[in-house]
Amino acid sequence: MNLHINVFRFYIKVEGLHFLYFNLDSSSPAMEELAHDFSPFIRVYKDGRVERLMGTDILPPSSNGTVESKDVVFSPETGLSARLFAPKIRNPDQKLPLLVYIHGGCFCFGTPFSATYHNYLNALVHEANIIAVSVDYRRAPEHPVPICFDDSWTALKWVASHVNGTGPEDWLNNFADLEKVYFAGDSSGANTAHFMGLRYGQEKPEGVKVARIILIHPYFWGSEPIGAEVNHLERREFVEKFWRFVCPVTSGCDDPLFNPVADPKLASLESCRVLVCVTEKDLYRDRGWFYYEKLKESEWRGVVEIIETKGEDHVFHLFNPSSENAVALLKQIGFFINQKIQEKA
Repeated sequence: MNLHINVFRFYIKVEGLHFLYFNLDSSSPAMEELAHDFSPFIRVYKDGRVERLMGTDILPPSSNGTVESKDVVFSPETGLSARLFAPKIRNPDQKLPLLVYIHGGCFCFGTPFSATYHNYLNALVHEANIIAVSVDYRRAPEHPVPICFDDSWTALKWVASHVNGTGPEDWLNNFADLEKVYFAGDSSGANTAHFMGLRYGQEKPEGVKVARIILIHPYFWGSEPIGAEVNHLERREFVEKFWRFVCPVTSGCDDPLFNPVADPKLASLESCRVLVCVTEKDLYRDRGWFYYEKLKESEWRGVVEIIETKGEDHVFHLFNPSSENAVALLKQIGFFINQKIQEKA
């Protein structure tokens, strides 16, 4: 049977980002099968098929002369892997700080193995001279939030299993300083990094010491609009609908997983140094600032800092990593990571 489908290509701007993607004409029979259409991110069809529209590319581990990488399974039960990064030239007598990185993607797309995150972690590891564990997690909607939080915590426990130098991965046994562990993530990965810090502050698992947390353009929200959000009610509606899509059991937009400021346990965040990164044009900018202010005002005993990149939008550094502002942000994060080493020296 010949099925004629009209296809057209266009740019769309969602949450301040430009995407190029293919869309089916509304007259196509395939469109009638859609249960959820969150283009340009993801579509779900009535037969249960999930179509991710971005972040599906895969790059193998590599060695570029300064940084090398490899993939390791951290959860045999789920088959989840992480991509490990390490400077190619290492001092055998000096262990390096360990970064646990959680990728973004609205909890439903992207992987540590895509070109975007592979290249970014390469650059960050080189800039900061660290070991990095870029964590994969099961994604919504097949695995709704909060499964991604649990998977990321499993990865941390796997890291902690190397405390005595007898864990399953030699790079962590030989090169990682588990007294200097950093949590970081961008967008929804920043949400996960925050809650990793919150859970760590309450449970204090043996084997790792969290020194810093880095939240890059966090995907925070709330039921009441703040700041510039009052001028973007249509975009707010999209964000809130999407949140319920990835987390069907949520209590709403003040769910602590989405609005950490509404969490009565906010001050239980591990007492370390936190860096919040925001951008001038990001819809989520005011939430980042709100988080910074409320954390600073709370009974939390850590130190929080914030940096704002002017003229840029959400996760701009991933889409244009060679731009002047992206390079500057990379250096700022690298400085923040290594500042702790200087203070402890």
